[in-house]
Amino acid sequence: MKNIVKILFLACVINASSCTNLDENAYDIIVADDFYKNKNEVISAVLRPYTHANAWISPSGQDGWWRPAELSADQLAWPTKGRHGEDGGKWKRLHYHTWTVDEGGLNNAWVLMYWGVGLCNSPIDILEKSDVARMGITDAEKNEFIAELKLLRALHYLKLMDLFGNIPITTKAPSSAEEPLPQPSSTKEVFEFIEKEILANIDLAPKLSRAMLGRVSQAAGYAMLVELYLNAEKWSGQPRWDDCIAAADKLISGAGGGLNGAMALDPNLTDSYVPTNDMSKETIFSIAYDYQTADFEPGFPGEFYHFVQSEIYGGGRTGNNGIVLIPGVFSQYNEKDLRKKEWFLSGPMVRFVDGKIVQGSEEYKGEQLVFVDYIRRAKSGGTSSTMSDGEENSGIRFNKYKLGNSIEGTVNGVKIPANANYNNTDWNVYRLSWIYFAKAEALMRKNGGRASQEAVDLINSCKKRAFSDVDWSEAKYTTSTLTLDELLAERGREFIFEGFRREDLIRFGKFHTATWWDHKPSSENKTMYPIPQQQISMNPNLKQNPGY
Repeated sequence: MKNIVKILFLACVINASSCTNLDENAYDIIVADDFYKNKNEVISAVLRPYTHANAWISPSGQDGWWRPAELSADQLAWPTKGRHGEDGGKWKRLHYHTWTVDEGGLNNAWVLMYWGVGLCNSPIDILEKSDVARMGITDAEKNEFIAELKLLRALHYLKLMDLFGNIPITTKAPSSAEEPLPQPSSTKEVFEFIEKEILANIDLAPKLSRAMLGRVSQAAGYAMLVELYLNAEKWSGQPRWDDCIAAADKLISGAGGGLNGAMALDPNLTDSYVPTNDMSKETIFSIAYDYQTADFEPGFPGEFYHFVQSEIYGGGRTGNNGIVLIPGVFSQYNEKDLRKKEWFLSGPMVRFVDGKIVQGSEEYKGEQLVFVDYIRRAKSGGTSSTMSDGEENSGIRFNKYKLGNSIEGTVNGVKIPANANYNNTDWNVYRLSWIYFAKAEALMRKNGGRASQEAVDLINSCKKRAFSDVDWSEAKYTTSTLTLDELLAERGREFIFEGFRREDLIRFGKFHTATWWDHKPSSENKTMYPIPQQQISMNPNLKQNPGY
């Protein structure tokens, strides 16, 4: 069982209103004299930012980091489908790069992430100032907790920097309303702060182990360094390829620990995305769930699932029929690529329980629901294909992360029992495959864009899981076929839905210059989101990003 989630849930109950109410202050003020009277209370405070991280870093049904990170790029979109999905045009503005300084979604993301910063700052302050013996913890435990929280805080700032660039850095919980409003730092200064915080605390934090499931460890710290250095040229003005390689090697060698023994690539394509993915060997940091124990469940069904999707997989959850693949993305997978079958839903849908057809609920009510690789109003003979032209079956669908089935079913005539781990699927933030790809790219960048055999081997070791032994000889890369453009394409195929696509496109110079589906090139200033006007109105010290 994932015991960590029991504590996470209790911590969320203690602060239940702060899980969803964005109107509250971005900081929780905890009075030391009234809290932290024993070790369990200390642990609850340390773990509280993790339940909050579910709201901002994963596709949780909220306007956190994930939506602007993915829905502005070239793989995923949330088109209007019939009478559903218009939502004030917010998804269209992300897709077309026409967002404004007044976007409520961007303001919500800012609030959620800075709220998380506050949830880190408060226990750091208290632990640093208080008598740990009175709390029932040792000095060694105190130092580990502080290091873990500072690494987690650094992750918040890394993702804030990714979206907004020039942001304020706060490391103390405010003691009064009269404190001066924070000043913004340049993107380069934020980069340097994050790097310094990670390097100062990484060796003090616990190594990754089973006990650190769902928590930031030394391994997560090294993964953050890999991401930081991989994108250093954009964020700091200077490439850091050697540092990226060195940080990746720390993880690959096992210096940061491992979740389930020695860190290694999972042998099977699906191991990282099933309800037992807490047993993965390649997970570095994840948002952990345990539905049976804590009633704490993944939020992604609301983003991806159709209105009747429960019938398709035999579970109890449906969604808003929202995010789909942009037309043409599905065809970028080779027909022999197992990811094409395992990670997506396409074609006619049948019921898990008995194999009978799944009927639509809107335009295709009474007819079989068929997910198609186009977005247009085919039912009424429409030929236009834009973000405004969808219907309920438009677009290939998400099936990468699996919840399992809560009821018995029949698949190809075989009885499938209910999954004992239903709804327990953890959401990966960093996994070892991503580290392999990052190191390979750094090696190629150092080599003038050309692939060395080492870079090829790193990518092939990940890609091989997606092909049968018979098909692998034709699918594998060589030093001549693995170009930078092909690496970007393969990154898209491997890490689709995982939050990195916008960052990748920016690093490859394609985010504002490329065309995809009905999206046309935008402008370079769109590689950074605007500072939300609502935040500038509350803090005049903030400076708007160029071009807004």
